[in-house]
Amino acid sequence: MPTVQDILSHKGNKVATVQRERSVIDAAREMNKLRIGSLVVVDGSKVVGIFTERDILVRVVAEARDPNRVTVGQVMTAPVVCCDRETDLHECKSIVTNRRIRHIPVVADGELIGIVTSGDIMARESMEREVTIESLTEYIGGPAPL
Repeated sequence: MPTVQDILSHKGNKVATVQRERSVIDAAREMNKLRIGSLVVVDGSKVVGIFTERDILVRVVAEARDPNRVTVGQVMTAPVVCCDRETDLHECKSIVTNRRIRHIPVVADGELIGIVTSGDIMARESMEREVTIESLTEYIGGPAPL
C-alpha cells in the first residue's frame, strides 16, 4: 500500500507556512506570489491551523472585514486534520473526500515535515493506473517492440 512518504519522497518536504499574527492581506499576497491556495499556520514548527482561499472568502470578504487588520489566526481553520509519513494514501483520499478538504499537513513528532494535497493523491493514483495498464498490455500483447 502506498503511503504519504511515497508522495513526500517524490515532491519533497517544502511547505509554505505563515505565523498566526500576520495580517490576512500579507498572507494572501504570499499565496498569490507562490501561486498556491493555502498556507499552513504554525507556531514555531507546530501546526496550529491552515489558512485557505476559502477562509478569505468566507471569513473576511463575506463578512466585510478589513484584511489589513484581521490576522490569519482570527480566520484560519483550526483544528486542522494532519497525518504522518506512514498514513495510507487510501486513508488520505477518504479524509479529503469526506471532510471536503484539499490539504493535509504531514507531522512527525509534533513537527511539520510536509504536506499532501488532493492533487498529489490523484497524481499518484493516475501513475499507478498507467503502470497497471502498461503491465496488462505487455501481458496480453507481449513486450513492446524496440
